Amino acid sequence: MRESNTIMNNIFTVDATQHAPIYKQLISHIEQGINDGTIKAGDPLPSMNELSAQLNISKETVKKVYSLLRERGFIESVHGKGCFVSSQSNNRRIKIFMLLDKLSQYKQILYDAFMAKMGNRAEVTIYLYNQSPELFDEFIDRALDNYDYYIVTPHFRLDPETQARALKSLKRIPNRKLVVLDYWFKSLPGNYGAVYQDMANDIYGCLDSVCSDLKCYKRLNVVILPSSLYGQLIVVGIDRFCHDRGIEVEYFYDISDEMMQAGGVYILLNGQLGFGLVEIARRAKEKGLEIGKDIGVISYNESYLSEILLGGLTTVSTDFEQMGQAAAEMILSHNMYKKKCDFRITRRKTF
Repeated sequence: MRESNTIMNNIFTVDATQHAPIYKQLISHIEQGINDGTIKAGDPLPSMNELSAQLNISKETVKKVYSLLRERGFIESVHGKGCFVSSQSNNRRIKIFMLLDKLSQYKQILYDAFMAKMGNRAEVTIYLYNQSPELFDEFIDRALDNYDYYIVTPHFRLDPETQARALKSLKRIPNRKLVVLDYWFKSLPGNYGAVYQDMANDIYGCLDSVCSDLKCYKRLNVVILPSSLYGQLIVVGIDRFCHDRGIEVEYFYDISDEMMQAGGVYILLNGQLGFGLVEIARRAKEKGLEIGKDIGVISYNESYLSEILLGGLTTVSTDFEQMGQAAAEMILSHNMYKKKCDFRITRRKTF
């Protein structure tokens, strides 16, 4: 009994110095205790009077906490006996809020891997904010306190004002419930989960692994399309690689006939399955250039179609399957950590 009381005392704690309201802190602690198995099905909870006195908070606050937990299926009331952890609480499906910037082939890979790992344990609600800070904040505001975990891909323009606004929104989500994927806001404090890319170092390492093959070409051409949010970060790594290895590089911000020259290799940033890849293929054909022989083509981000596009499209990409699996592992184990996702080049016909 003493051990049980110690556990309960550790769970039923509040911190008046935190920004989060008292009732939200209590709900978060109790939910976490149930999710990680610290509190078991059938365990009794303190009465409203006991908890009110123990924490020196109002009885109405405790009543609100217990009412919300009942609505979510975490606890149940037994007439004349009090509140207990619901017999279904440890077997309930985990409610997950997934906030993605947009739909894409690689987000589908991430999602499929996540769901395969979660099995039937999860009930996932997906929102798309289209890289809009306004929608991002609005969706988070609606979702707060309604889910067990929040999975977010925070992709925005890199200007300081937009980044600061996105960071402020992320800070509203409790650390223990947050998993950040793909892009890591390193200035975000706390013990949340993150599985991320390191754009500059990733591309450097990838190109270095095929350095001898790149030197067979006359020049490295990097096509940075307007839709590439992180082009400037990737360019840092490409510049450093080309300087260190003595490779000529030129950057383009649109696709023209003049840039298509035999003996060049083209890295397309954020152009897979879109306008950029189609334009390069079309203009190469018009000039009689065979992709994979006269010129090389490398596209950023792997997709399900990469194996068949242009007879086999070479890609440089983070491992989105690994990213989805890691997010699920954190939730299932109730263990948040930071992990840089693997990044690799997949060689096919185009290079």
